[in-house]
Amino acid sequence: MPTRVHEFSWPDRVVIGTVGVPGARTFYLQVRTGAQIVSIALEKQQSALLADKVDEILDQLITLEDNPFSVPTGTPIELVDNDGLEAVEEQFRTGAMSLGWDPTTAQVVIEAYPVTDVDADSDDESLDQEGADVSEMLLVRMPVGTARAFAKRTREVVGAGRPACPLCGYPIDVEGHTCTLPEV
Repeated sequence: MPTRVHEFSWPDRVVIGTVGVPGARTFYLQVRTGAQIVSIALEKQQSALLADKVDEILDQLITLEDNPFSVPTGTPIELVDNDGLEAVEEQFRTGAMSLGWDPTTAQVVIEAYPVTDVDADSDDESLDQEGADVSEMLLVRMPVGTARAFAKRTREVVGAGRPACPLCGYPIDVEGHTCTLPEV
């Protein structure tokens, strides 16, 4: 089965953003080079973990002895991106992801694959056979400064959700919140 690869080697923009209100937001990883834009949906937890792991890779590179890469410890001001998402057209919902480092280009590499939700017990012949023959993936390579800015923005977007209840720790909905404290 051929795989359609949405590849971005030196993207103009790579961000996590949301559509919707806190409590009902959809998170997107959006990448753009020129007029080519790809948006993939992912979970809030995937977004947070991705930011943590990107920073972890960059922090490890800083500690390498004789490190030939100039890795910023913070976000370069010229790379801060607080703009909203551009026209969002969901390419796929993210399942598995991988993260790595390419020392030949000094870039952080993200690979994202769609959720596979084929029901093994289904004998439904009405499945779109043409669509079933093509899988997709997103491949993004970003330089260290862009990666640091990506991680910072992602943490801010994830943190902009519903506030946590100080008693139970669960998110407080806009409509209100009731919690039960554990018995002592």
